[in-house]
Amino acid sequence: MAEAPEDVHTDECLSTYTHIYSQDLLKDQVAFITGGGSGIGFRITEVLMRHGCDTVIASRNLEKLTEAAKKLTSATGRHCLPLQMDVRQPDTISTAVDEMLKEFGRVDILINNAAGNFLCPAAALSFNAFKTVLEIDTMGTFNTSKVVYEKWFKDHGGSIVNISATLGYKGQALQVHAGSAKAANDAMTRHLAVEWGPSGVRVNTVAPGPISGTEGYRRLGGSHAESAGIFRTIPLQRAGNKTEMAHTVLFLASRAASYVTGATVVADGGAWLTSANDVERLLGIHSSRSAKL
Repeated sequence: MAEAPEDVHTDECLSTYTHIYSQDLLKDQVAFITGGGSGIGFRITEVLMRHGCDTVIASRNLEKLTEAAKKLTSATGRHCLPLQMDVRQPDTISTAVDEMLKEFGRVDILINNAAGNFLCPAAALSFNAFKTVLEIDTMGTFNTSKVVYEKWFKDHGGSIVNISATLGYKGQALQVHAGSAKAANDAMTRHLAVEWGPSGVRVNTVAPGPISGTEGYRRLGGSHAESAGIFRTIPLQRAGNKTEMAHTVLFLASRAASYVTGATVVADGGAWLTSANDVERLLGIHSSRSAKL
């Protein structure tokens, strides 16, 4: 079994960290991470900072961001600036990017991590719920990418890494909203890589599988799947962790991947190749949860 790197399930910094790249890999670079105050985004931010990067974390909840920024700065010694914005509202993105450029004078990396998801059968999914997920995941990715491109990347180059999912690869029960949004993002990655490549902008995607210690893992039945032994169907026999996703992002964002663009890197332990689409189990999970509401 492939050994997982150190991680913690909560939104806390790692007590120990083993560098697999030079600690100066991103020295004095600046990264902008949407949804960087929790979950995978928090760990991505931490790992980038542990490799010399200063960061901006942005979302709607400034209180959560401010708390996260303090933890990240304390653990890494790098500067983390929390900024409030909504990826669905381009004017708030523009204001945040202006603040970042005023503070740091540059941006080298954009991580589009903001997302929304929940379990719901298509027949029970409201029109507004479907629209909201696409607004956050797909429009949010485009909005943020376009603003950062226009304000900096167009003239200076840069690296964009989008956080996707494998939901749309085979069709997943209860996930038509998220699967549709992520499939659109995967296509967007390829289109933007082609159009923005001449400006020195690389655009890539990481598609995680089940990742422990995240809100998505809890909401989408990861703990239930683990106790039921479902993860034995994954070639690597386990869920992934947030540090593993951060390492994949680190590779794509850095000069280690200087000739990689338009790629989707699936980081799921091989899960989408072998895991059954257990519709009965998923519908059962949803029904039991709905009954408790």
